Amino acid sequence: MNFGGTIRFNRVGLCIICALIILCIIYLSPKHFSLQSDKVNLRRLLLASIEAAERGGREVIKVSKENNLNEEIKGKTKEGAKIPVTEADYRSHCVMYYGISKLFPSINVISEEKEGEKECKNLVPLDIEPRGNLGIHGLPDVEVEASEITVWIDPLDATQEYTEQLYNYVTTMVCVAYRGNPIIGVIHKPFGEEHKTVWAWVNKGKSPQLNFSKVKLKEKEKPVIIVSRSHHGNVDKLVKKVFGENSEIIYAGGSGYKSLEVASGNVTAYIHKTAISKWDVCAGDAVIASLGGSFKTLSNKYLDYKASSEHVNTEGILATMSDHLVDNGKLTYTDV
Repeated sequence: MNFGGTIRFNRVGLCIICALIILCIIYLSPKHFSLQSDKVNLRRLLLASIEAAERGGREVIKVSKENNLNEEIKGKTKEGAKIPVTEADYRSHCVMYYGISKLFPSINVISEEKEGEKECKNLVPLDIEPRGNLGIHGLPDVEVEASEITVWIDPLDATQEYTEQLYNYVTTMVCVAYRGNPIIGVIHKPFGEEHKTVWAWVNKGKSPQLNFSKVKLKEKEKPVIIVSRSHHGNVDKLVKKVFGENSEIIYAGGSGYKSLEVASGNVTAYIHKTAISKWDVCAGDAVIASLGGSFKTLSNKYLDYKASSEHVNTEGILATMSDHLVDNGKLTYTDV
């Protein structure tokens, strides 16, 4: 017998075997390779958003009871109005931003504040077990690509009013955008006899107390328009021009508060003429969209909430639940 023969390998077969081995390694080790996409469960992300907003609200309340808010001025608007920031903004940011980003490390999370993790104290993981009073039960498990998701956080909306102890305007907000579209909005009111958390998931569900009444809106004898009390930018002339001299104007703080006034039918529309950041409006946009309302710029465009988009919207805001205003495009003002 001749055992000294030469063994020849088929190069094509060898390449195929090596490729299969590499693919098996990649498949079995997804954490170490980027070829397998990360998925995000939107129901769990909704629960995390609610818990984050409520924890942020608790931090806001704690600071309000302390002797010093550590208020600073972090900048000014184009119109010269001061932009305050307080200890409450930072503490709320810490629990909201790091709470969500640690649970979902693959998604983009954008917050108004930029406090680093080293400056944050006593961070505790979010508890996302559903509670009975939230109306979450029965929502579907929907998974999407993590790269398609952007979360926008406002740790303390209406900081100016917060420093003036006008607590009814204060909210903490979280918004989830999918491919730039707002699909989940959470607005939490930390103050008041009953702490209120409103949430909406477009085409999937909403919190029980979120009920828009068209009858209530139609019964108004004149248009009621809500605008910013501190950054109104002479929007009064715009309101009178469009809605008439008999229009009633309400000045209020916080985009979250104003958006909820629209969603409840208490006002005809919310108009903002000056620049506004997307973390201010994203959650309200999602809530109003879930009810069939309209949330656009004054040039009649939907806002883009992708992480790569500009963080500040300079084209103003019009939010309304009025069928008349939505359908006839009355509020398109490229010349204002």
